[in-house]
Amino acid sequence: MKTNKILVAYLLLFFGTICIGWSAIFVSLAKPMTGVASGFYRVFIASIVLLPIWVFARKKFPPTKDFLLILIGGVLFGLDLYFWNQSILLSSAGISTALANFAPVWVALGSMLFFKTKLKRKFWFGTLIAIGGVIILIGWQKVQHFDLGKGNLFALIASFFYACYLLVTQKSRQKTDTLTFMTFATLACTITLFCCALFQHTSLKVPADAWLPLSGLGLITHVAGWLTINYALGYISSAVASVVLLSQAVFTTLFAIPVLHEYLLPSQIVGGWIVLMGILIVNLKR
Repeated sequence: MKTNKILVAYLLLFFGTICIGWSAIFVSLAKPMTGVASGFYRVFIASIVLLPIWVFARKKFPPTKDFLLILIGGVLFGLDLYFWNQSILLSSAGISTALANFAPVWVALGSMLFFKTKLKRKFWFGTLIAIGGVIILIGWQKVQHFDLGKGNLFALIASFFYACYLLVTQKSRQKTDTLTFMTFATLACTITLFCCALFQHTSLKVPADAWLPLSGLGLITHVAGWLTINYALGYISSAVASVVLLSQAVFTTLFAIPVLHEYLLPSQIVGGWIVLMGILIVNLKR
């Protein structure tokens, strides 16, 4: 029975990764809206969907300690979206997504420091290969000279908050069901991004043609994508899940070809396959 649950968790993790692979595409299509504004509407729309479902499901309100952990997770995810959505508009969808997925490095270090997790050499080997593939996607010369630009720097900062969110989610999901965690974390994320918009004096006015990509952000990326990923994190460690989530960069790059007309270079194709190879090594026995 446990093996079946883990198998389902991996399938849902993979499905969720495909869903969030559309995130950067939807943000790009929502122009001229700012990254902060599109991030706010992403979680605002998701909150409108999740809160009634939580009430209808009659889930129990979590204890104070667990509730605070959920709120922290929501704030961290809000900060991740704050930096990442801005990076997408300052760089390309594929490169921003790839840089934001440096999270496995932070997750592994956090797992060792806070959860006393012992990571095998296979994990480090696979992670290094996957990150090597991400570097090829970006371009070695830019990495070597650290000529990343503001957009790519924002993506790296986002990767740190993304990793912190994954660690908090893994801890919280040990005591809290998926729907409860998602509902209140998304509400906390909405408030965080609203405060960021006020701080930046960002307009939240939505152009008529932006509602469709914003709905995709809220329903496909956040509700469908993160609901399934958060469920999976109840059975899969954040260290392993973060490496699987690296494939988001590959999906985003592929989706960007027909939708945004961002065509792949030969080096990006090679980098994408190397990312998948690293993921395969990490999950070889699974």
